[in-house]
Amino acid sequence: MEQRDDAGQRKALGTHQAWAALGGDPGLTERISYTGPPGLLAARLPVVDLARSTVAVCALAAAELSARRDGGPLPAVRVDDGAVATAFVSERHLRIDGRAPSTFAPLSRFWRTADGWLRTHANYPHHRARLLGALGLPDTAGPAEAEAVIAGRRAEDLEDAVYAAGGLAVAARAPEEWSAHPQGAILARHPLLTREPLGAGAPPRTLPARAGDPVRPAAGLRVLDLTRVIAGPVATRTLALLGADVLRIDAPQLPESQDAHSDTGFGKRSTALDLGSPSGRASFEALLAEADVVVTGYRPGALDRFGLAPEALAERRPGLVVARLSAWGDDGPWGGRRGFDSLVQVATGIAAVEADGDGTPGVLPAQALDHGTGYLLAAAVLRALTEQSRTGGSHLATLALTRTARWLVHGLGNKPERPTPEDTTASTPPTGYDPDHYLRETDSPAGRLRYALPPVSFHGGPVNWATPPGQWGTDAPVWR
Repeated sequence: MEQRDDAGQRKALGTHQAWAALGGDPGLTERISYTGPPGLLAARLPVVDLARSTVAVCALAAAELSARRDGGPLPAVRVDDGAVATAFVSERHLRIDGRAPSTFAPLSRFWRTADGWLRTHANYPHHRARLLGALGLPDTAGPAEAEAVIAGRRAEDLEDAVYAAGGLAVAARAPEEWSAHPQGAILARHPLLTREPLGAGAPPRTLPARAGDPVRPAAGLRVLDLTRVIAGPVATRTLALLGADVLRIDAPQLPESQDAHSDTGFGKRSTALDLGSPSGRASFEALLAEADVVVTGYRPGALDRFGLAPEALAERRPGLVVARLSAWGDDGPWGGRRGFDSLVQVATGIAAVEADGDGTPGVLPAQALDHGTGYLLAAAVLRALTEQSRTGGSHLATLALTRTARWLVHGLGNKPERPTPEDTTASTPPTGYDPDHYLRETDSPAGRLRYALPPVSFHGGPVNWATPPGQWGTDAPVWR
């Protein structure tokens, strides 16, 4: 079903750009077909094109690995915009015994400042405490007290003060302001993602054929998942769909939401390990000795003290595929900062492009930077495994939410324009779309779940996860 007169060109553009960034054979994209209703994920920026393209290349990378393992032809890939749009807001469709999950906390929002707008993120208790401390407010303070303080200060001054206190706050910028920012200028020199050798010395990976129904091209592979929130867990959830044994590892002292895990934990197991303790470190090293892939989603350098820098991991486990994700990128003045999709949207000018006619910052119809980067991250792992089966060695893939944001704002054939009061692009309702078609229910240790089906689809491949999510942090730190 065509979505608009230029639908074919638009679809091909995003997919070709993403597949080229992944280093794939451009001729393979001819195996992708598209379907689905129009009008989904409507916004001024081409959000549906980003979503469709990231899912398409992930499915193509899975099909490529399947063909490599089985020695057969490349399976056809089918991308359904309805499935893509539903999956990109999977956290909104989730129900746990009929209950909607908790979302943004009261102090995670936009605030009017003396000279513009500020967005804060305070979903985790420690981030909330640091934000209030930076504002000079007691822990008992709420939105009204915060609003009074924020209204009298400059947005960038608050950004610096909250960051210095270990919290999260970002001043709203226009795209041109972000381009002139030192961090934005550095990111402009980076591609959408990078894939590079991490070291030689490991022979080509032997990938035995995987027959059966459905075909799971990552079957037999072991993935250590050191990610949190959405982007990284979406990537590893996808690898689990494709058959990998995925074990998520979290620090027991860091809080995590069971609701979030009930969305992104499908097909995976979850354990808590204190890598600073001798026993926790010993358990991790035993797991690493048999791992094929390590995926990290912490800010750059945060894991280095545990010996988890990519080079150190590959030295101890030659032949490893390491995929790392950050919010702001690996270098530049913001390289070591914490960040989330909502904050990256504000800093990079997305909120300004999606603003109301009166200038109130807007948001994308999905946390598309998180979800899109997650599917790109999974695709990068799959492509690395395929290349590794030919060339051997260890491989590193690097992605950042800001890189994906730049692609959305300046790539995909888009020329962002500031909104006008007459602009109603983002309010056009979709037609012929019923999300229930892409939702299922299952029992889980957390309760009865309603959830979105995976959008990654190729002929003969899986259409659902093998297992529901369990209770966060309760699995044993061992491989299946």
